[in-house]
Amino acid sequence: MCGMSQPPHHRSPASSAPARPDASMSLLTHVMDHSLDEGYAEAAGRREAEGTAGLPRTLKAKLALAAGLVLAAMVVTLGAAEARLSAPVLAKERQELIERVERADERAHGLERAIERLRTDVAERQRAALKQPGSGQGELVALLSGATEVRGPGIKLVVDDAKGASSGDGGGPRESAGFSDTGRVRDRDMQKIVNGLWQSGAEAVSINGQRLTALSAIRAAGDAILVDNRPLVPPYEVLAVGDKKRLGTAFQDSADGQYLHVLQESYGIRYTLSAADEVRLPAASSLTVRTATAAEQQKGAS
Repeated sequence: MCGMSQPPHHRSPASSAPARPDASMSLLTHVMDHSLDEGYAEAAGRREAEGTAGLPRTLKAKLALAAGLVLAAMVVTLGAAEARLSAPVLAKERQELIERVERADERAHGLERAIERLRTDVAERQRAALKQPGSGQGELVALLSGATEVRGPGIKLVVDDAKGASSGDGGGPRESAGFSDTGRVRDRDMQKIVNGLWQSGAEAVSINGQRLTALSAIRAAGDAILVDNRPLVPPYEVLAVGDKKRLGTAFQDSADGQYLHVLQESYGIRYTLSAADEVRLPAASSLTVRTATAAEQQKGAS
Protein backbone atom coordinates (compact mmCIF):
# COMPACT_ATOMS: atom_id res chain seq x y z
CA MET A 1 0.00 0.00 0.00
CA CYS A 2 1.64 3.18 -1.12
CA GLY A 3 1.11 6.23 0.89
CA MET A 4 0.49 9.63 -0.46
CA SER A 5 2.97 12.31 0.46
CA GLN A 6 1.61 15.06 2.66
CA PRO A 7 2.22 18.63 1.54
CA PRO A 8 4.58 20.44 3.83
CA HIS A 9 3.09 22.98 6.19
CA HIS A 10 4.61 26.39 5.54
CA ARG A 11 3.65 29.34 7.73
CA SER A 12 4.09 32.81 6.44
CA PRO A 13 5.93 35.29 8.58
CA ALA A 14 2.83 37.46 8.85
CA SER A 15 0.79 34.62 10.29
CA SER A 16 3.42 33.84 12.91
CA ALA A 17 3.16 37.33 14.59
CA PRO A 18 -0.05 37.93 16.60
CA ALA A 19 -2.23 40.81 15.46
CA ARG A 20 -2.44 43.94 17.67
CA PRO A 21 -5.67 44.25 19.64
CA ASP A 22 -6.08 47.83 18.46
CA ALA A 23 -5.43 47.08 14.80
CA SER A 24 -8.98 48.06 13.94
CA MET A 25 -8.61 51.43 15.67
CA SER A 26 -5.74 52.85 13.67
CA LEU A 27 -7.15 56.40 13.70
CA LEU A 28 -7.45 56.49 17.48
CA THR A 29 -3.99 54.91 17.80
CA HIS A 30 -2.50 57.60 15.58
CA VAL A 31 -4.16 60.36 17.61
CA MET A 32 -2.86 58.90 20.87
CA ASP A 33 0.67 58.40 19.58
CA HIS A 34 0.84 61.85 17.92
CA SER A 35 -1.07 64.04 20.34
CA LEU A 36 0.98 67.13 19.41
CA ASP A 37 0.30 68.49 15.99
CA GLU A 38 3.32 68.56 13.70
CA GLY A 39 2.92 72.30 13.13
CA TYR A 40 3.05 72.99 16.86
CA ALA A 41 6.06 70.72 17.27
CA GLU A 42 7.85 72.51 14.42
CA ALA A 43 7.10 75.96 15.91
CA ALA A 44 8.36 74.84 19.34
CA GLY A 45 11.56 73.52 17.81
CA ARG A 46 12.10 76.76 15.89
CA ARG A 47 11.67 78.88 19.03
CA GLU A 48 14.06 76.66 20.91
CA ALA A 49 16.63 76.98 18.11
CA GLU A 50 16.26 80.77 18.05
CA GLY A 51 16.60 80.99 21.83
CA THR A 52 13.17 82.52 22.41
CA ALA A 53 11.60 79.58 24.25
CA GLY A 54 10.93 79.64 28.03
CA LEU A 55 11.27 82.73 30.16
CA PRO A 56 12.21 86.08 28.59
CA ARG A 57 15.93 86.51 28.19
CA THR A 58 16.20 90.26 27.61
CA LEU A 59 16.43 92.74 30.50
CA LYS A 60 13.39 94.65 29.29
CA ALA A 61 11.26 91.53 29.27
CA LYS A 62 12.44 90.56 32.73
CA LEU A 63 11.63 94.01 34.10
CA ALA A 64 8.15 93.87 32.55
CA LEU A 65 7.54 90.47 34.12
CA ALA A 66 8.73 91.71 37.51
CA ALA A 67 6.53 94.80 37.25
CA GLY A 68 3.51 92.62 36.44
CA LEU A 69 4.19 90.40 39.44
CA VAL A 70 4.58 93.43 41.73
CA LEU A 71 1.31 94.90 40.41
CA ALA A 72 -0.53 91.61 41.01
CA ALA A 73 0.89 91.44 44.53
CA MET A 74 -0.24 95.03 45.19
CA VAL A 75 -3.78 94.26 43.99
CA VAL A 76 -3.99 91.22 46.24
CA THR A 77 -2.59 93.17 49.20
CA LEU A 78 -4.99 96.07 48.70
CA GLY A 79 -7.93 93.67 48.44
CA ALA A 80 -6.97 91.94 51.67
CA ALA A 81 -6.47 95.29 53.42
CA GLU A 82 -9.87 96.55 52.22
CA ALA A 83 -11.57 93.38 53.41
CA ARG A 84 -9.81 93.73 56.77
CA LEU A 85 -10.95 97.34 57.07
CA SER A 86 -14.54 96.61 56.02
CA ALA A 87 -14.95 93.71 58.47
CA PRO A 88 -15.24 95.98 61.58
CA VAL A 89 -17.70 98.20 59.71
CA LEU A 90 -19.94 95.25 58.89
CA ALA A 91 -19.68 93.96 62.44
CA LYS A 92 -20.62 97.40 63.75
CA GLU A 93 -23.64 97.63 61.43
CA ARG A 94 -24.74 94.14 62.48
CA GLN A 95 -24.42 95.05 66.16
CA GLU A 96 -26.40 98.26 65.60
CA LEU A 97 -29.15 96.27 63.88
CA ILE A 98 -29.27 93.80 66.78
CA GLU A 99 -29.51 96.68 69.26
CA ARG A 100 -32.35 98.25 67.26
CA VAL A 101 -34.26 94.96 67.30
CA GLU A 102 -33.70 94.56 71.03
CA ARG A 103 -34.89 98.13 71.68
CA ALA A 104 -37.99 97.51 69.55
CA ASP A 105 -38.73 94.32 71.49
CA GLU A 106 -38.29 96.17 74.77
CA ARG A 107 -40.70 98.89 73.63
CA ALA A 108 -43.22 96.26 72.54
CA HIS A 109 -43.01 94.56 75.94
CA GLY A 110 -43.44 97.93 77.63
CA LEU A 111 -46.54 98.64 75.56
CA GLU A 112 -47.96 95.23 76.46
CA ARG A 113 -47.42 95.95 80.16
CA ALA A 114 -49.07 99.36 79.74
CA ILE A 115 -52.04 97.72 78.03
CA GLU A 116 -52.42 95.28 80.90
CA ARG A 117 -52.33 98.13 83.41
CA LEU A 118 -54.96 100.04 81.43
CA ARG A 119 -57.16 96.94 81.22
CA THR A 120 -56.92 96.50 84.98
CA ASP A 121 -57.80 100.15 85.51
CA VAL A 122 -60.77 99.91 83.14
CA ALA A 123 -62.01 96.76 84.86
CA GLU A 124 -61.81 98.47 88.25
CA ARG A 125 -63.68 101.50 86.95
CA GLN A 126 -66.32 99.22 85.46
CA ARG A 127 -66.79 97.40 88.73
CA ALA A 128 -67.10 100.73 90.50
CA ALA A 129 -69.67 101.92 87.96
CA LEU A 130 -71.67 98.72 88.32
CA LYS A 131 -72.15 99.43 92.01
CA GLN A 132 -74.07 102.61 91.22
CA PRO A 133 -77.90 102.51 91.23
CA GLY A 134 -79.51 101.56 87.96
CA SER A 135 -76.47 99.73 86.58
CA GLY A 136 -77.33 96.17 87.53
CA GLN A 137 -77.38 94.96 83.94
CA GLY A 138 -73.89 96.22 83.17
CA GLU A 139 -72.23 93.01 84.33
CA LEU A 140 -74.54 90.94 82.16
CA VAL A 141 -73.84 93.14 79.15
CA ALA A 142 -70.06 92.83 79.72
CA LEU A 143 -70.44 89.06 80.02
CA LEU A 144 -72.46 88.66 76.83
CA SER A 145 -70.25 91.05 74.86
CA GLY A 146 -67.07 89.16 75.76
CA ALA A 147 -65.52 92.03 77.71
CA THR A 148 -64.93 89.91 80.82
CA GLU A 149 -63.53 86.46 81.50
CA VAL A 150 -66.13 83.74 82.06
CA ARG A 151 -66.12 80.27 83.52
CA GLY A 152 -68.69 77.63 84.13
CA PRO A 153 -69.95 74.23 82.95
CA GLY A 154 -69.96 73.49 79.27
CA ILE A 155 -68.47 71.30 76.56
CA LYS A 156 -65.08 70.84 74.95
CA LEU A 157 -64.98 70.14 71.22
CA VAL A 158 -61.59 69.30 69.63
CA VAL A 159 -61.52 69.33 65.81
CA ASP A 160 -58.44 68.22 63.86
CA ASP A 161 -57.41 67.61 60.26
CA ALA A 162 -57.51 64.10 58.82
CA LYS A 163 -54.40 62.00 59.19
CA GLY A 164 -51.95 62.71 56.38
CA ALA A 165 -53.94 65.72 55.22
CA SER A 166 -52.15 67.91 52.66
CA SER A 167 -52.74 71.36 51.24
CA GLY A 168 -52.69 70.45 47.56
CA ASP A 169 -55.36 71.40 45.06
CA GLY A 170 -58.32 69.08 45.05
CA GLY A 171 -61.21 68.35 42.82
CA GLY A 172 -63.61 66.75 45.27
CA PRO A 173 -67.15 67.84 46.10
CA ARG A 174 -65.91 70.44 48.62
CA GLU A 175 -63.88 72.22 45.93
CA SER A 176 -66.97 73.66 44.27
CA ALA A 177 -67.96 75.37 47.53
CA GLY A 178 -64.57 76.98 48.03
CA PHE A 179 -62.99 74.06 49.87
CA SER A 180 -60.10 71.81 48.99
CA ASP A 181 -60.81 68.09 49.20
CA THR A 182 -57.70 67.34 51.24
CA GLY A 183 -59.04 66.43 54.67
CA ARG A 184 -58.16 69.80 56.18
CA VAL A 185 -60.51 71.81 58.38
CA ARG A 186 -61.53 75.02 56.61
CA ASP A 187 -62.75 78.39 57.83
CA ARG A 188 -66.32 77.66 56.71
CA ASP A 189 -66.24 74.44 58.71
CA MET A 190 -65.37 76.41 61.84
CA GLN A 191 -68.07 78.98 61.03
CA LYS A 192 -70.71 76.25 60.88
CA ILE A 193 -69.44 74.65 64.10
CA VAL A 194 -69.52 77.94 66.03
CA ASN A 195 -72.94 78.91 64.66
CA GLY A 196 -74.24 75.49 65.64
CA LEU A 197 -72.98 75.94 69.20
CA TRP A 198 -74.61 79.37 69.50
CA GLN A 199 -77.85 77.97 68.14
CA SER A 200 -77.69 75.03 70.56
CA GLY A 201 -77.59 77.34 73.57
CA ALA A 202 -73.94 78.25 74.16
CA GLU A 203 -73.51 81.42 76.23
CA ALA A 204 -69.82 81.98 75.38
CA VAL A 205 -67.47 80.35 72.82
CA SER A 206 -63.71 80.42 72.25
CA ILE A 207 -61.38 78.76 69.73
CA ASN A 208 -57.82 78.03 70.83
CA GLY A 209 -58.10 80.67 73.52
CA GLN A 210 -59.61 83.33 71.23
CA ARG A 211 -62.91 84.56 72.63
CA LEU A 212 -65.65 85.05 70.06
CA THR A 213 -67.97 88.03 70.17
CA ALA A 214 -70.69 89.47 67.98
CA LEU A 215 -67.94 91.27 66.03
CA SER A 216 -65.64 88.27 65.56
CA ALA A 217 -64.74 87.05 62.08
CA ILE A 218 -63.55 83.58 61.08
CA ARG A 219 -61.71 83.76 57.79
CA ALA A 220 -58.98 82.00 55.82
CA ALA A 221 -55.52 83.05 54.64
CA GLY A 222 -54.28 80.26 52.42
CA ASP A 223 -54.58 77.08 54.47
CA ALA A 224 -54.59 78.93 57.82
CA ILE A 225 -57.75 79.80 59.73
CA LEU A 226 -57.90 83.33 61.16
CA VAL A 227 -60.04 84.35 64.12
CA ASP A 228 -60.07 88.14 64.43
CA ASN A 229 -57.03 88.20 62.13
CA ARG A 230 -55.06 85.88 64.40
CA PRO A 231 -53.89 82.60 62.82
CA LEU A 232 -54.77 79.32 64.50
CA VAL A 233 -53.16 75.92 64.06
CA PRO A 234 -54.80 72.52 64.44
CA PRO A 235 -56.02 70.86 66.53
CA TYR A 236 -58.74 73.43 67.16
CA GLU A 237 -60.05 73.41 70.75
CA VAL A 238 -63.54 74.89 70.89
CA LEU A 239 -64.85 75.66 74.38
CA ALA A 240 -68.47 76.59 74.99
CA VAL A 241 -70.13 77.60 78.25
CA GLY A 242 -73.65 76.26 78.78
CA ASP A 243 -75.68 73.38 80.08
CA LYS A 244 -73.15 70.57 79.68
CA LYS A 245 -75.83 67.88 79.39
CA ARG A 246 -78.17 69.60 76.97
CA LEU A 247 -75.63 71.61 74.95
CA GLY A 248 -73.65 68.63 73.61
CA THR A 249 -76.78 66.68 72.68
CA ALA A 250 -78.43 69.69 71.05
CA PHE A 251 -75.33 70.41 68.96
CA GLN A 252 -74.97 66.82 67.73
CA ASP A 253 -78.65 66.76 66.73
CA SER A 254 -78.45 70.11 64.91
CA ALA A 255 -77.76 70.53 61.20
CA ASP A 256 -74.28 71.87 61.91
CA GLY A 257 -73.51 68.93 64.18
CA GLN A 258 -74.59 66.56 61.41
CA TYR A 259 -72.38 68.52 59.02
CA LEU A 260 -69.38 67.88 61.26
CA HIS A 261 -70.29 64.19 61.34
CA VAL A 262 -70.35 64.12 57.52
CA LEU A 263 -66.87 65.68 57.46
CA GLN A 264 -65.67 62.87 59.68
CA GLU A 265 -67.27 60.11 57.63
CA SER A 266 -66.44 61.48 54.18
CA TYR A 267 -63.12 63.27 54.61
CA GLY A 268 -61.55 61.73 57.72
CA ILE A 269 -61.68 64.93 59.77
CA ARG A 270 -61.36 64.00 63.44
CA TYR A 271 -63.28 65.44 66.37
CA THR A 272 -64.08 64.63 69.97
CA LEU A 273 -66.89 66.07 72.07
CA SER A 274 -66.91 65.88 75.85
CA ALA A 275 -68.76 67.54 78.72
CA ALA A 276 -66.82 69.54 81.29
CA ASP A 277 -67.74 70.60 84.81
CA GLU A 278 -65.94 73.90 84.28
CA VAL A 279 -64.39 75.63 81.30
CA ARG A 280 -62.61 78.96 81.44
CA LEU A 281 -62.82 81.45 78.57
CA PRO A 282 -60.67 84.61 78.48
CA ALA A 283 -61.96 88.06 77.68
CA ALA A 284 -61.96 89.16 74.07
CA SER A 285 -58.62 90.69 73.09
CA SER A 286 -60.00 93.20 70.58
CA LEU A 287 -63.40 94.46 71.66
CA THR A 288 -64.17 97.72 69.87
CA VAL A 289 -67.45 99.53 70.35
CA ARG A 290 -68.30 101.44 67.18
CA THR A 291 -71.78 102.91 67.65
CA ALA A 292 -72.82 102.38 71.29
CA THR A 293 -72.68 105.28 73.71
CA ALA A 294 -73.19 105.45 77.46
CA ALA A 295 -76.72 106.37 78.49
CA GLU A 296 -77.03 109.37 80.76
CA GLN A 297 -78.39 108.55 84.17
CA GLN A 298 -81.83 109.96 84.69
CA LYS A 299 -82.20 112.54 87.38
CA GLY A 300 -83.81 111.30 90.53
CA ALA A 301 -83.18 107.66 89.68
CA SER A 302 -82.74 105.60 92.79
